[in-house]
Amino acid sequence: MDVILLEKIERLGGLGDVVSVKPGYARNFLLPSGKAKVATEVNVQELEARRAELEKLAAEAQAAAEARREKLNDLAVEITSKAGTEGKLFGSIGTADIADAISAAGVEVEKKEVRLPTGAIRMAGEYDIDLHLHTGVDAVIKLTVIGEE
Repeated sequence: MDVILLEKIERLGGLGDVVSVKPGYARNFLLPSGKAKVATEVNVQELEARRAELEKLAAEAQAAAEARREKLNDLAVEITSKAGTEGKLFGSIGTADIADAISAAGVEVEKKEVRLPTGAIRMAGEYDIDLHLHTGVDAVIKLTVIGEE
């Protein structure tokens, strides 16, 4: 299925690109979320007419993400959780917990922006947490998990 991308999507293409994707990906994700339109002649002409407006919106979103990255890069966050004698947590620290702690520190972050490639944190200690703020805009924060008995 051919679609026109209305924003830059990693590993797929940029604004205005006509790409071929599997029908399920287009039908279930790209089209409902407003990230793409079906590639018809009418939609291609409409996109060309709105291209300047869409590029301006994309540039504003990129600039906002860059500003947030500057606030986040040197941020250190602490989370306290119940733990056993050897530092193993009762439960775990997930993306929602990390996003809440960062937001409490003064920078709004959504849980979908927090990347934990190895899964939830289950041990007390210090961690470098990657945040994916926008396409091509990533930040790293220091997270300290303090285990209290």
